[in-house]
Amino acid sequence: MTTHLLEREQWLPISIGEAWSFFSSPLNLAKITPDDMGFVIRQPFQDKPIYKGQLITYTVSPLLGIPLKWVTRIAKVEAHHRFVDTQITGPYKLWWHQHTFIEKDGGTLMKDKVEYRLPLGPLGELVHGWFVRKKLEQIFDFRFQALEKHFGTTRSRDTLVA
Repeated sequence: MTTHLLEREQWLPISIGEAWSFFSSPLNLAKITPDDMGFVIRQPFQDKPIYKGQLITYTVSPLLGIPLKWVTRIAKVEAHHRFVDTQITGPYKLWWHQHTFIEKDGGTLMKDKVEYRLPLGPLGELVHGWFVRKKLEQIFDFRFQALEKHFGTTRSRDTLVA
């Protein structure tokens, strides 16, 4: 079974405190997820930062509008620096997503690292090449644009490298 990797970086023109405040609130996830994903948080939340062990229940509809239940657990939290969410129940065999925040150039460099595996063996790998990888790329492309719109001009890693 293949473990796939998706990594993204984006510089945001905000302080690390502002970045942490935004990204550590599960309520903001819907703001940076494409509408066609049908993303809905199904668990009531107070608007406070995430914490280790927190469970978050969503409904997502990534294919043909068919709703899927997705439950993630916040596995690790290092305030203002990093947090990790992992899938408990959902469409993946494995989902491990690390969010890292680094003060850089008067703003914050945000890094996403996602390790994931698909179910169904060879059939899952076929679907990965045909659909899943492209869909994840589209989601993270949308996220980049949504953050740029929300926070102002951003820079990708390629722009930061001299």
